[in-house]
Amino acid sequence: MSISRSEAAFVRQPAPKSPRLSRRAVLKTGFGLAGLAGLAGGGTGAYAAAEAAFDLVVTDYRPVPPRWPAGRKLSIAVIADLHAGGPNMGVERVAQVVDTTNKLGCDLVVLLGDFFATHPFVTARVPHAAWAGELARLKAPLGVHAILGNHDWWYDVAGVRKALADVRIPLMENGAVPLGPAGNRFWLAGLGDQIAYRLGHNKFRGVDDLPGTLARVRTDDPVILLVHEPDIFPEVPDRVALTLAGHTHGGQIRVPGLWHRWVPSRYGARYAYGHVVETNRHLIVSGGLGTSKVPLRLGVPPEVVRVTLGA
Repeated sequence: MSISRSEAAFVRQPAPKSPRLSRRAVLKTGFGLAGLAGLAGGGTGAYAAAEAAFDLVVTDYRPVPPRWPAGRKLSIAVIADLHAGGPNMGVERVAQVVDTTNKLGCDLVVLLGDFFATHPFVTARVPHAAWAGELARLKAPLGVHAILGNHDWWYDVAGVRKALADVRIPLMENGAVPLGPAGNRFWLAGLGDQIAYRLGHNKFRGVDDLPGTLARVRTDDPVILLVHEPDIFPEVPDRVALTLAGHTHGGQIRVPGLWHRWVPSRYGARYAYGHVVETNRHLIVSGGLGTSKVPLRLGVPPEVVRVTLGA
């Protein structure tokens, strides 16, 4: 097994000031949550709260998968784990994410699930219609396509389905569609969530069907697979050129020596973040945008990912 992370270009852009949330308020939240996050002190917690609420980077990857034709150019913007809700992902912040993504001018935009915040420290709810209305402004020649995440399933899957349908963002669940002009086509496949139903402590049942999803691919054109949790990657055949995932938040709070224990994956840090290559199969895991458990990030700033193939 070899694991590599491609060089990433970080473009920091200041978030617009929100009338409902000041930097001082976020810092105050960080001081109060520092102990819950297991951090070394209030100052670190305040920094982590500010990083979650105000940092935004664009992370570039240029993988060269053997299953992607050389010279066939495609750019993909990836929005993962939005978790819309205060204190760090209000409507204005969602709008900033959308504006940043549109400025990239990518051929395709994909949304990898977990659209609203569910942690116990939510200070302001963002209605489904509000975050979906902002995502409806996303523009790309090959469209905007979405899958669901575990939090969508656990807390309000019907509401998320309706919100996406109302703004005409297609939702992919164990399906595949051909995209691009004749002679330059590829398949975009979207997997159902792997831990959709909670059955008990660390016990889940998914709605994912990887063989059924790939059976919908009817030509030899390359395949890009969207998944929420990266844990499916060992089962992904080399027929798939590239797998895109979210869910892990890159560890979210990277405390040296401890962070890998908190990654929500049975593989620990193996698929926590970045560009992973195993037996010539390529996976990119986004660090995501929002937060889970606590509204803090440390060492993993919120990011929009841009993937460029065939460059």
